[in-house]
This record gives sequence, C-alpha cells and structure tokens, in this order.
Amino acid sequence: KLSKYFFTNFSIFNVRLHFLNKDKLMNIYVGNISWGLTDQDLENLFAEHGNVVPAKIITDKMTNRSRGFGFVEMSDGGEAAIEALNETEVDGRSLVVNESRPRDKS
Repeated sequence: KLSKYFFTNFSIFNVRLHFLNKDKLMNIYVGNISWGLTDQDLENLFAEHGNVVPAKIITDKMTNRSRGFGFVEMSDGGEAAIEALNETEVDGRSLVVNESRPRDKS
C-alpha cells in the first residue's frame, strides 16, 4: 500500500517538475496585505494573470497571525500580475507588488 502511494505521488511530482522549469519562476513580493487575507485568497488573486505555483502569506511564529506581507511564485504571467495588481485595493488596503529581491546577508 505504501509503495503505491509513493509511486503515485512521485509520478505527480515528476510531471510537475517537467512542466515547471525552476529557472523561469518569478518570485513576487506582496506587501500591505490585510490581516484577513488567506494563502488561497492570494493565490486566487494572482491566478487571474497566470500560473501560480505557491502563494504564501508570512505569519508570526508565536501568534500565527499575518505579518502583512507574502510571496507568490509564478511560472508565467508574473510581469502582467505585478503591473495589474500593484497599488490595487484589496480588503481596504492598497497592495505593494513587485519582483522580490534576494535578502541582504548583512
């Protein structure tokens, strides 16, 4: 039973890797997110503009409450999503949307 589960999920994983070239993924920063927005809401918002791989709102480790920003990875449509959604009002807040930059290591 375990081997059937493993091979089924492994096959799905391989298919996903085949269609999504990691080099072409765009990581997008989304700031000024309202406290009530969920990961799924964020994914739905960006899915109108292209293929969303994951969407994740960052939460505080102690309280599990949103920190007001998140990240969306898109395999296509990233530039269009940034242009369309930057400064768009969602749940009474004006989103800040741009391509994420690597963290400063200092």
